[in-house]
Amino acid sequence: MFLRAVARPLMAKVKQTTGIVGLDVVPNARDVLIGLYRKTLKEIQAVPEDEGYRKAVESFTRHRLKVCEEEEDWENIEKRLGCGQVEELIEEAQDELKLIDKMIEWDPWGVPDDHEIEVIENDAPVPRHVPLHRPPPLPQEFHDTLEALQSKSGKDNPAISSSESPSKA
Repeated sequence: MFLRAVARPLMAKVKQTTGIVGLDVVPNARDVLIGLYRKTLKEIQAVPEDEGYRKAVESFTRHRLKVCEEEEDWENIEKRLGCGQVEELIEEAQDELKLIDKMIEWDPWGVPDDHEIEVIENDAPVPRHVPLHRPPPLPQEFHDTLEALQSKSGKDNPAISSSESPSKA
């Protein structure tokens, strides 16, 4: 048992390079990832429980932590997660921890229910180099069909969706 515990790290494959400029090999990447994922799960507790951000972070972090705990070899971790090299995962986890701090600081979920947003309309012309991102107007045929349907069914009835056909009385 002792020999296996000592020999296993010595027999493990050693990664020579990440193949990514500026991204050095982390020899103990599995241990680093486990520590980062545990820290992430601890720090995300400061975000309200019902927030989507917290749910998403907890979900993928728990999954990744489970894989890291189940696998000993960095190759198997990379293969099972399918999200890049372990060194990239380390950078991602570090970035997520920074983002958690920022999200707690910004408190985007702290908007009161009765908060009103002032809408300021600006009718100034849009410069030519700025795309409008507005859909083109609907064709006249659409308006004619809509008008015909409304006149047939009466204005008190709810509008008919495109998947329904008007019923004949």
